[in-house]
Amino acid sequence: MMVVTTESQQVTRFDDEPRSSPRRRNLAVVLLAICVTGAGAMTGCAPSEHEISAFIHDWEASVSASDYRVQPPDALEISSAQAPEIDGEVQTVRQDGKITLRLLGEVKVAGLTPVEVSRKLQSLLNQYYLEPQVSVRVNSAGSKRFYVFGQVAQQGAFHYTGRDTLLGALAQAQPTFIAAKEIIKVIRPNHEGDKRHVITVDARRILEEGKLDQNVMLQEGDIVYVPPTVLGWIGLRINEVLFPLYPVQQAIVTPASTALAVDYYSGNDD
Repeated sequence: MMVVTTESQQVTRFDDEPRSSPRRRNLAVVLLAICVTGAGAMTGCAPSEHEISAFIHDWEASVSASDYRVQPPDALEISSAQAPEIDGEVQTVRQDGKITLRLLGEVKVAGLTPVEVSRKLQSLLNQYYLEPQVSVRVNSAGSKRFYVFGQVAQQGAFHYTGRDTLLGALAQAQPTFIAAKEIIKVIRPNHEGDKRHVITVDARRILEEGKLDQNVMLQEGDIVYVPPTVLGWIGLRINEVLFPLYPVQQAIVTPASTALAVDYYSGNDD
């Protein structure tokens, strides 16, 4: 008879420790620090009427015909009752900054405002018509972008149309399940630091209560940042800590899984 003896080992379980043990206190401090840090990073205040007004005012000024500069690949819609050759034309600005029109040929428009393009076309038409009137509007602002980052399914640049709202941007980017919709940040960059704006918007309230007065209009170059919830933030930080261990885990699990599969199929063949 073979007798197998094992040496008893004292196993210290965390659950059996006193509530005042150093390990419990240290863990509690760590968890509290993580929660406080995450909560501090995630919290935000509802925008004031002054902040909302500033964003709306900036947007209204930025899309005026006197400010917008045409660039490739913007699409221009041209109207002229006196000149049927160009009336109703929709032209996309090429990479060389030009458009091609019947009767007028190639016309460079990049860097001009829609009003300046209208005047240029009127000047070119003067040799064919008496006091021609031309209207030009931006049909598609392909050269302009706004950006969405954070906890969304689709991050990156989106085409700016001049009619884009925060809700429209979120609908395109599709926030994930850990997105904190109550504290969406809209960042309006500017090379001058004192003119840079940041506003925090409760998008959930807009959706649930129809508070469309907070559905701010976006401007070209705006950045929409969708932060994670507190629990989501903690999960992301934990994932960052464990990330270096994933290759090691994969290196151990993959050969073991392969060996089990080989044994299984070998047994079936027998």
